[in-house]
Amino acid sequence: MQTYNENYLLALMKKYLLSVYLPLLLVVVSCKTNQDIDYMKNIEDVAIKTSIREYSSTIQPSDQLVIAVLAKDNEVAKPFNQYPTYIVDSKGNIDFTILGTLNTTNKTLDQFKEELKEKLRKYIKDPGVNITTANYKVTVLGEVNRTGTFPIQDGQPTTILNVIGLAGDLTIYGQRKNVLLIRNVDGETTKHYIDLTDAEFINSPYYYVRQNDVIYVSPNKARKSGSSYGPQAGIWISVASILIGVLALIFRN
Repeated sequence: MQTYNENYLLALMKKYLLSVYLPLLLVVVSCKTNQDIDYMKNIEDVAIKTSIREYSSTIQPSDQLVIAVLAKDNEVAKPFNQYPTYIVDSKGNIDFTILGTLNTTNKTLDQFKEELKEKLRKYIKDPGVNITTANYKVTVLGEVNRTGTFPIQDGQPTTILNVIGLAGDLTIYGQRKNVLLIRNVDGETTKHYIDLTDAEFINSPYYYVRQNDVIYVSPNKARKSGSSYGPQAGIWISVASILIGVLALIFRN
């Protein structure tokens, strides 16, 4: 009778372990290995916000400002156009013709343009001012070897391939056929997808990058699949193996 009771209790214990711990183990492993990476869900929003922020960013030291003063009488404006390019110094200043030292700190191009127009009214009736940057910045995000914002120093036309080169090229996980380019023109944000494997894209208007473009290289399926597993996935798989082994030993006896 005692042996029968012991066998009965052992069977109940095995049944309990099987019904409780095995499902629990599966739930834990499942939770740990099926997590989505948040940035993959909203990366377009992140890229758009980055583009808007860069578009409305303030003038920075080392920026090269191309300034043209306009007037109905070109001879009146001529003295102010002797030096078309001004480099912003470390204190945010430029030494402007006739007007002297002007500070650009915490000012956007539009704000500085309005300030310059106000100062020019002392010399010119209804002056006009155009300000652009000779050098510009492009931001690269996603599956590249070095993400970040890259200054284009000489202001010359630069292609998307040049910029990707500055970012250290795509990683092996980057999608070559689905590169997202965010461009902000006059405050309007647009999105464009580029297939780098198609030679025809060199004829598109997005082959050459512009001021404050944001480029995002999407991860391929291999990266997404690998990223769905948390960094502790190996540990949890090992724990699962051990527990399954323990359960196997119990049921063998």
